[in-house]
Amino acid sequence: MTAHFTSSRRRFLGQTAALASATVLSSSTSACYAASASANDRPALGLIGAGRMGHNHMRFAKGMCDLVAVCDVDSNHRDKAINKIFDGDARNAKGFVDYRNILEMDEVDVVYIATPDHWHAKILIEAMRAGKDVYCEKPLTLTIDEGKKIRKVEKETGRIVQVGTMQRSYLDLFVKAVAIAGDGRLGRITRATATIGGGGGSGPIPVHAVPQWLDWNQWLGPAPEAPFRWIPDPSLPADDWRIGKTNCHQTFRAWLDYSGGSMTDWGAHHVDISMWALRAAGQSDTVVSVGGEAKFPVPFEDGYPTLKDQYHTASSFSMTAQMSDGTELVINSHGRNGVLLEGTKGRIFVSRGDLTGKPVEDLVQNPLPEDAVAKTYKGLPTPYSQHKNHWANFFHCTRERIEPISDVTSHLRAIDLCHLANISARFNRPLRWDADQEVIVGDDQANALLAREYRQGFEIEG
Repeated sequence: MTAHFTSSRRRFLGQTAALASATVLSSSTSACYAASASANDRPALGLIGAGRMGHNHMRFAKGMCDLVAVCDVDSNHRDKAINKIFDGDARNAKGFVDYRNILEMDEVDVVYIATPDHWHAKILIEAMRAGKDVYCEKPLTLTIDEGKKIRKVEKETGRIVQVGTMQRSYLDLFVKAVAIAGDGRLGRITRATATIGGGGGSGPIPVHAVPQWLDWNQWLGPAPEAPFRWIPDPSLPADDWRIGKTNCHQTFRAWLDYSGGSMTDWGAHHVDISMWALRAAGQSDTVVSVGGEAKFPVPFEDGYPTLKDQYHTASSFSMTAQMSDGTELVINSHGRNGVLLEGTKGRIFVSRGDLTGKPVEDLVQNPLPEDAVAKTYKGLPTPYSQHKNHWANFFHCTRERIEPISDVTSHLRAIDLCHLANISARFNRPLRWDADQEVIVGDDQANALLAREYRQGFEIEG
């Protein structure tokens, strides 16, 4: 196993990396950047959650870190990660069922959290308290109260946290769109629309014997006690989750105990970009109200689904939030996936595939200032593109001890709006939000959903 970061090595790397951080690097400099993270200088990483997301996204970190430990409650995920991530270079990595084993390892410098959403806040908080820097998948929270706890611990510990909203590292798409807004090319933004897709129903899913390769109690963790449900696809191997209906693994986002559905899944991406653009344009991202219409695959009563044996997060919705300066931010399930920014001077649309609109076409004759994208990216190095650059940004910021491109505070601004939209949808009524006090005005029933009870033994301390 390679040597790990020491405090002196971190200081040395911080000094040398500072020389490269003044300007945005082109893709041609990626080899030089990789050289600065040589085999003896790479941080040791512990992966917590080795399912599809954790397994696939670790390939972007290849060459920038050493995978020394893997935790997953599914032994198939755990074994696959150890044997195949980094082309087998991690076969000496230690494997665990309990994430706390990784947090206790002195040799682990950074932690990658890629568990289902309901585990994010607890593991993130404990990782920071254990002295680890963290790359955590979005959304960081299942409730607004969890965000308060995360902000508090981040401030107390001074740890570096990168949120996995990697669209912030799509330089030629989302970052450029925000730069266009920041350069005044749209004028005053009057409406931002985040189109994120919806969900669907499942019908009743029967209780199923827990597979021998899954620790169901540990998978549930902070969530309420519940039976394991699964309809396997008979055409696939018994451990294959690509097709089938369940309250575990790939379809956990369809259950409110584990996720907020599409609203907090894709919403964490496109609502985030919408609010980033508003801030860049010098406008408010402070929510004062949210309301709209939503449909669910099951009936709801007092904010809770009446049927709990099937998918129940929102299947379709159109929710509108108003900012303190009057700007509207619409969250839609219908239409083309992406972000539409409408301003007094023009409009643009951006997705993971394109960036369009007259203000974009006008760049041919009237380009943005040469450093516009660089400034939007906080002047941080960009040796790669998209996902890989997001990881490079994280490791750079752990060396420099500076805020990464996807910081906790701005992420929580966006995801808290998604949570509020979900609460409004669950009660089918508009909500007024007091951003200073972080409470819903005059609605005790809705305020009760700002936090949740944790299962005994899985509470968040402090």
